[in-house]
Amino acid sequence: MSSKPAKSGKSGRSRKSGGRRREREVSAGGVVLRGGEPPGSPAVADVEVVVIVPMRRAPDGGRVLALPKGHVDPGETALQAAEREVREETGIDTELICELGEVRYWYRRSGRTVPKSVSFFLFSYAGGDTADHDDEVEEARWVALSEAEATLTHSGEREMVQRARAHLEAQGKDR
Repeated sequence: MSSKPAKSGKSGRSRKSGGRRREREVSAGGVVLRGGEPPGSPAVADVEVVVIVPMRRAPDGGRVLALPKGHVDPGETALQAAEREVREETGIDTELICELGEVRYWYRRSGRTVPKSVSFFLFSYAGGDTADHDDEVEEARWVALSEAEATLTHSGEREMVQRARAHLEAQGKDR
């Protein structure tokens, strides 16, 4: 008999805790950058990030400002899911720069606590129009890197934007 945790289709791994099964949701998303002078340069002051306002509201009923992200589908890698979710939720195409890291948190659904992990990737803008987002998103727009760092609703996503800034600044020092 194996003592490995059972896998559960869409939501990733699950484990037993106190006799109850706890599913860990697995998602992926992206920090997409554009701008800088010349285009693609690490002039951080001129860099913008694409953000979304999902149709789903926060628990208090307020609007959420977020990075594009979503569930990893069966047979899909985290990178493939991130690319797909960015395209669906923002209407834009991207090119991979690097992996940024993972955000882990818990949320409540139907009276249960659900652990979730989101793998984030850093992308550059390759084309497309934010008006071409899907119907799960109320709005997709470009904001200054500093504005995203200050106004994204979730601290883990603000941290991913800070990591993107650090990557840009490190690239600028290498030139």
